[in-house]
Amino acid sequence: MLRINQIKLRAGEPVSLIPEKIGKALKIKNFQPVSWRIVKESTDARHKPDISFIYTVDFTVENEDKLFQKVSRIKGISISMVKDETYSLPQVPAELVDMVGRDEEMRPVIVGFGPCGMFAGLMLAQAGLRPIVLERGRKVEERTRDVEHFWATGELDTSSNVQFGEGGAGTFSDGKLTTGIKDPRIRKVNEEFIAAGADPSIGYRQMPHIGTDVLRVVVKNIREQIISLGGEIRFSSQVTGLVLDEINPAEANLPGTIVPDDEGNIAYPDRTKQLKAVVVNGTDTIECRIAVFALGNSARDTFRLLNEAGISMTPKPFSVGVRIEHPQIMINESQYGVGANDSEGRLGAAAYKLSHHCENGRGVYTFCMCPGGVVVGAASEENRVVTNGMSYFARDGENANSALLVGIDHNDFNDPDNVLAGIEFQELLESEAYKLGGGGYFAPAQRLGDFLGKPAEANSAVVTPTYKPGVTWVDMTECLPDFITDAMKEALPYMGRKIKGFDMADAVITGVETRSSCPVRINRGKDLQSVSAAGIYPAGEGAGYAGGIMSAAVDGIKIAEAVIERLKTLI
Repeated sequence: MLRINQIKLRAGEPVSLIPEKIGKALKIKNFQPVSWRIVKESTDARHKPDISFIYTVDFTVENEDKLFQKVSRIKGISISMVKDETYSLPQVPAELVDMVGRDEEMRPVIVGFGPCGMFAGLMLAQAGLRPIVLERGRKVEERTRDVEHFWATGELDTSSNVQFGEGGAGTFSDGKLTTGIKDPRIRKVNEEFIAAGADPSIGYRQMPHIGTDVLRVVVKNIREQIISLGGEIRFSSQVTGLVLDEINPAEANLPGTIVPDDEGNIAYPDRTKQLKAVVVNGTDTIECRIAVFALGNSARDTFRLLNEAGISMTPKPFSVGVRIEHPQIMINESQYGVGANDSEGRLGAAAYKLSHHCENGRGVYTFCMCPGGVVVGAASEENRVVTNGMSYFARDGENANSALLVGIDHNDFNDPDNVLAGIEFQELLESEAYKLGGGGYFAPAQRLGDFLGKPAEANSAVVTPTYKPGVTWVDMTECLPDFITDAMKEALPYMGRKIKGFDMADAVITGVETRSSCPVRINRGKDLQSVSAAGIYPAGEGAGYAGGIMSAAVDGIKIAEAVIERLKTLI
């Protein structure tokens, strides 16, 4: 297979012209590849409003070696031979599948059915290992009704909401798959999403997204695949206890100095316990040798449970702030230019990513930007307000929204020795936001001009807040501590220079955004098991090893690989 880079199409040209463009680059008339596929698409807006798309394409032809030798000498062309990048799980011996089929205790248990738990479960099911998934929330069809009821009435179900339920918090988001990691498993994640109903463009777009409407179909189809392969999904099933035994010395890693690697995994864990069972809903016990804890950022009661059980965890930096909304047309014109050549609508709603380093060293940045989206209530606990952003696949809403976040570390708290201090800080902010909103899960909101102390501009677009259930206009400095609001006030004018109008007076900020990342990491060894207890696999975003749908799904696949290797030793 050959790979060629820098194939260029203007925004008005269809992708069907790609083979012709490749032929021109290779100086071959009437070029017809045997097959071709887009590997990557990016947008070139350097000459706005004249926008182009740049492609990397894989293609096959007859006599590839001969063609490669000929065209690789062409000046200015970027072409290479590439291998098939199809992902394969580790081989699973038939006797292992038979053992798991006969012994219920050997079936891997997965706690949480967000992206990480979903892909861990899917991989283990595809391997024939019949996983049991425990999800405190409900299946997506029921969960959708519960969430929409909350947005309409302000009546919260603490077990079925934007945070908890099938698909995790990502189900009610933009479904962004952007990630900073480089991993061959990414292609596997994309392939499974596409097979389950996602648009094929997620496999190559520069900033791919699935959309909340499509995600609700995708997660249901993945659930049905897991079940068809012998797995179980048990909804309304919350883990409320652990049963741990003293460890069998033969199963313990050698003790030694705790030295984290680049991903935070501990080099030489000193385990003293091993998993025997998990307790569900306070009464039911499931005996198991392996449990994957694929927790989301909001599973605070489970973090407390693990901490009380002696499972090692450490504080880690996180961020809090607000959601900020602007007219989407303003973002489009800033990013693409007025009158961009987008006759086919391929550019879609423009996105952005901004950051600022404050004079005192604190970072401020945008996160989880939702083009053409809405701001939604994402509470999971009574009398606490949380905001999140959400977009449908079409991204055709009037407003753009993004989290505007300020970095925090453990030194910002009065109780630095408390590993759960960050969680308690989040809870404090959410409770204050609920009070300022006036109850009913209304969120505190403010015009940016009032927040920055600047007058409204003549003829500027007045942004209507989209937050559901609704907003109450307040002074946001009453909701967030000074070190957060001061950092935001310093950063916004700088961001306004990068995106024209970003600091416009009629923009809206809505609080609070507290669930962008988890304040703790559940420490795991290089074998991906807890450093405290064999058989427990901390995984995904809530455990501190991912930061979005894609990286969480990839971590779920890594965990599945580790579980397979662990089970092989027990044959």
